[in-house]
Amino acid sequence: MLRARRWPPWACAALLLIATGAATQSIPTAPTSRPIPIADQEPITPTPEPPAADPLKLALGERLFSDTRLSNDGKLACSSCHDISTNGTGRRYATVRHDGSNAPFDTLTIFNAALSFRLNWEGNFRTLEAQAESSLENPANMATSVEDVVARLNADPEMVRQFRAAYDRAPDRASLLDALATFEKSLVTPGSRFDLWLAGDTSALSAAELRGYGIFKSFGCISCHQGVNVGGNLFQRQGIFRPLVHAKPDVVRVPSLRNVATTAPYFHDGSAATLEEAVRKMGAAQLDRSLTDEQVSSLVAFLQTLTGNYRGEPVKGAPP
Repeated sequence: MLRARRWPPWACAALLLIATGAATQSIPTAPTSRPIPIADQEPITPTPEPPAADPLKLALGERLFSDTRLSNDGKLACSSCHDISTNGTGRRYATVRHDGSNAPFDTLTIFNAALSFRLNWEGNFRTLEAQAESSLENPANMATSVEDVVARLNADPEMVRQFRAAYDRAPDRASLLDALATFEKSLVTPGSRFDLWLAGDTSALSAAELRGYGIFKSFGCISCHQGVNVGGNLFQRQGIFRPLVHAKPDVVRVPSLRNVATTAPYFHDGSAATLEEAVRKMGAAQLDRSLTDEQVSSLVAFLQTLTGNYRGEPVKGAPP
């Protein structure tokens, strides 16, 4: 007959501690209350924060952006057409240029331009530096040259000091264009209500706004307006099913819809005065759809959620 083995008291205590520890580890922890990001499931991604930049180069670029010495007659600065205190663009369509003519294109906002794969309506430029140089040398815009601007800046001891502090040298072509591009790269507008929703805040959008986003996707608007800039990443023909605008070119770089509620008028010729008009015309010309008033209202409600923030304040429309 076998006899039961008797364990010493210390061994029983050790086994009890091991069992208790194992039981404790097996208890699942309560889930956190952090919002679950939705962005991975959507064709639009949130606007990022501004990239890290040398503060001296950033400050210098901001000063140059508003410096009228960048134009031939000292009357225009980059900020003359791109007002960053409002919507990053001009106050009206058909801006009078240096040569007295009206601008052929509605001014695109500088906000989030760095997130687009090409720049300008025709997508002429791949980099901010190339676009800035062209604007300086265009006789209808700044009507000057990089060399002339550099000479004017080198005649100012304070500007020379700032360039030396930021670039370890006096103003030259490369440092001038880099400073401007560094500042323009900072002009992103994160924190829109739609971005908050993408980050998992399900209360950020109303039912009507979500309905508008659903229509935006189901009708095919998302085919051209997606990605981080809700556009700006491909070229498209205007007027597929019926005319959209009467001015050339027929193919343009798809504009970003970030802050679109603040940047009237619309289209490259500024022919749509309101967002409602632009939505209705786009539905007909690009999708072959006659949108109902309710559909237009829902789409506009969604588009209004794309307004982001610059320096902690919502981007706002320019005064008339």
